[in-house]
Amino acid sequence: PGFFLMGLGLAGLIVGTVDYYLPITVAYQVALFAVLSVLTVFAGKKFLQQNPIETDDPKLNDRGARLTGEVVTVVEAISNGHGRVKVGDTEWSARGADASVGTRVRVVGADGAVLMVEGVV
Repeated sequence: PGFFLMGLGLAGLIVGTVDYYLPITVAYQVALFAVLSVLTVFAGKKFLQQNPIETDDPKLNDRGARLTGEVVTVVEAISNGHGRVKVGDTEWSARGADASVGTRVRVVGADGAVLMVEGVV
């Protein structure tokens, strides 16, 4: 989002500079801004495709993946493969082998907002 807004800001800066030195009508300012906005957005997209942003934490926004390996407590019995577990102060839907309330289970994966669990040995 920030990179996108930088392109629009650059387009506005260029239009302002042009208008300062060569006073133009509002219609031309809007047209120039529209053209420059499209050009800067496409240039920014091409730049980001060639220079992708690397992250130190690829699972930053994938809470389910971050929980893989954690041991959690069953708060709603897992029966017929479905139940709920407590993770910190939050409850998550869970799928796995049948387990009674209070049983400790390990998160082995996630399918969206549903944690896949297995019994702790």
